[in-house]
Amino acid sequence: MSININSVPKDLKTLIGSEEVDFIVIAKRRRPFKFSIFLFVFAVFWLGISGTISFFFFGPLLFGEEVHFTANGVAKVASVDNYNSLIMPGIILSFFLLIGIVILIVAILNTFQKGGYFVGTPTRLIEFRKGNATSTDWERFNGTIHTNSKGNNGDITFQLRTGRNQKSKNGPTRYIPNTIYISGVENIYSLEQKCRIRIKENDPTPAKISI
Repeated sequence: MSININSVPKDLKTLIGSEEVDFIVIAKRRRPFKFSIFLFVFAVFWLGISGTISFFFFGPLLFGEEVHFTANGVAKVASVDNYNSLIMPGIILSFFLLIGIVILIVAILNTFQKGGYFVGTPTRLIEFRKGNATSTDWERFNGTIHTNSKGNNGDITFQLRTGRNQKSKNGPTRYIPNTIYISGVENIYSLEQKCRIRIKENDPTPAKISI
């Protein structure tokens, strides 16, 4: 929601100083909800596969039966009374299960992690969260803005001119720009328009004039 400058924390107010303020909003979430959904689905899939493999591998022990498997080309037999050969497979499968649990925890944390203050001025976008501030000049934005809305509320994703190259095993290297998210805000279209105006005004790329 849009708020008055007198309602912001003292440190943020000091950071803004005498600059003109275009908007001040509080983001309900730190990241768009779609990230949590993706992580949650991936975690369930990962845990499902890892759990199924673990059950079929160690399941016979639950019924007092032996486990037959091959390690380094050598056939081995393990049981409840003779479990030494199961230590290494157990560590490996536990590691994969742990990865799934960590991803699931991250998905849950992302769902409930609150966003911070976002302040727009004529020259920069300020993010203030838990006493930490990040200022990004509008000239660093490349002008690509994605909105995901439900009515007049939603999320905004900004792309920056900076980024990283991601290598693919079977395809060409892909450039992935850095992003800034403002998630769970009201009057999303008005906010998007204000940001787009400032990005164009501060665009460091000279306009091309056809003669």
